Amino acid sequence: MVKHIILWTLNPELTDEQRVSIKSDIKQGLEGLASEIEGVIDITVQIDGRLASSNADLMLDSTFANEDALRHYATHPSHLQIANERVRPYTIQRSCLDYEI
Repeated sequence: MVKHIILWTLNPELTDEQRVSIKSDIKQGLEGLASEIEGVIDITVQIDGRLASSNADLMLDSTFANEDALRHYATHPSHLQIANERVRPYTIQRSCLDYEI
């Protein structure tokens, strides 16, 4: 299996109200892909409980059957739509860690 972890930082120009709405939209969209894309075992987007010591605003924690499944997810039209419409317009930084478990 493969873990795929992403940390995002939202654009600091967003209002608090916008940040709440955007994080919720990202969570809903990405977590919905778990039942749609073959090879996805689990997707969780952490948007709440952020401590002041954090330097990221939200986290994607996902598990895939294998590396091929991760590649399939990365290029799947539904994933690309969410990334292009709900994530990329509002984030200024992305960090990724992929590893085998």
